[in-house]
Amino acid sequence: MINLYTPIIFSFLLLFCTKPDQQTTNKTIQKPLKTFEKHPDFNKYWYSGKAEITSYKTSQVRYGEIHEGKAVHIFVTEDFLPQKQVKADYKNDKNIPVLKLNSTKKYTTGIYPYSLMTSTLSPIDINKEAIKISFSAQEWCGNTFVQLNNRDNYEVQFYSYFESNADRKINLKKTILENELWNQLRISPENLPIGKLEIIPSFEYLGLNHKKFQAYEATASVNEKDGFMIYEINYPTLQRTLKIRATKTFPNSIASWEETIVSHGKTLTTTAKKIKTIQSAYWNKNGVTDVDERKELGLD
Repeated sequence: MINLYTPIIFSFLLLFCTKPDQQTTNKTIQKPLKTFEKHPDFNKYWYSGKAEITSYKTSQVRYGEIHEGKAVHIFVTEDFLPQKQVKADYKNDKNIPVLKLNSTKKYTTGIYPYSLMTSTLSPIDINKEAIKISFSAQEWCGNTFVQLNNRDNYEVQFYSYFESNADRKINLKKTILENELWNQLRISPENLPIGKLEIIPSFEYLGLNHKKFQAYEATASVNEKDGFMIYEINYPTLQRTLKIRATKTFPNSIASWEETIVSHGKTLTTTAKKIKTIQSAYWNKNGVTDVDERKELGLD
């Protein structure tokens, strides 16, 4: 399936039952050219014909409280068609190799459940921005889908049950996307952007916290603690900090993360801690009897 050559409740629109702010464009931030040298085991690990799947126990901030749940990260390399911006069905000289992160979350607030998924596709060439990001959210008010395509600008489309923002499109100038930084951490952590930056925060954060879809001033840093690398992004105007904790050595697995925000007048922190990591060709394991690895991941 994969080899060396094939290789977004409250929302943007306040997703769930409340009218959102209007969307705005942002400034262009040029990404510096970087030297990228793959780890010697990069191809062996990422083009093994399997995905890396990691389960997490989460404590999620919502409505000024903490709600317990589970998250799953699925990292996998794929062959991608940059013009159509879809996964390629066949080998083609126009294909480009990407690393895809499908990030899912499930938790319950009172009587009703939330189900969130963000999909981020990043070229293995770290000098290029993420080529496509989509976010979907489902809960008892309804469902919403948002997609960003990287073309001349960032093209963003909204589809929602909510009248004022249904079938809406905007164009944004290119800048750093927080969602793509999770992939870059796995591809080339030494080249993560640091210092004073302008970053578009994660689609999930913008949606659930009723924030305008734009770039915000941020400061990013990389530190070491207890044998782990800590990548931290602080957004002063948003009063939000994200900390991603990963192994210092290849393949730089993500062990945990923290997201501190102000929710209903309280400063609270979402946490996620790893349960289990496996490698699996999960797409071939869709039968009734294929449940052992799910149990191993602590999802049942």
